[in-house]
Amino acid sequence: MESTKLKYSRILLKMSGEALAGDQKFGLCPKTVRAIAREIREVVDLQAQVGIVIGGGNIFRGVAESARNMERTVADQMGMLATVINSLALQDALEKEGVHCRVMSAIAMHEVAGGDLCGWNRQPLFYHGHRGGFTGHRDRRPGLAQGH
Repeated sequence: MESTKLKYSRILLKMSGEALAGDQKFGLCPKTVRAIAREIREVVDLQAQVGIVIGGGNIFRGVAESARNMERTVADQMGMLATVINSLALQDALEKEGVHCRVMSAIAMHEVAGGDLCGWNRQPLFYHGHRGGFTGHRDRRPGLAQGH
């Protein structure tokens, strides 16, 4: 494969949770999640360092009517949990593509997500990296986190 000179070596992808639903109104479409993971792997294979912030609208908007009378904080926490679900789904698909990653979250849940990296306004990031930087090299152990 011919070497490609990238204009940017670090990429931050902001992805709507609805992208993971595919043609469905809400939820996760496994075929779509796998296709997105393959596309991300192709970028990583070009030696790009990739970070992803992912939303949770595909899950939370499906229950938004139920949350209408909830306290704002509770509704926000539900939305953040939806982003963790999406991050775990994408993490699984990326790992199956050979892209090592981990989920990062501002909500403490150490069994499934690290909490040592948060973006502005404590929004979690989908992070590929070591030594505090972004990396997408498949031969290193990068990280993964979710956005809100």
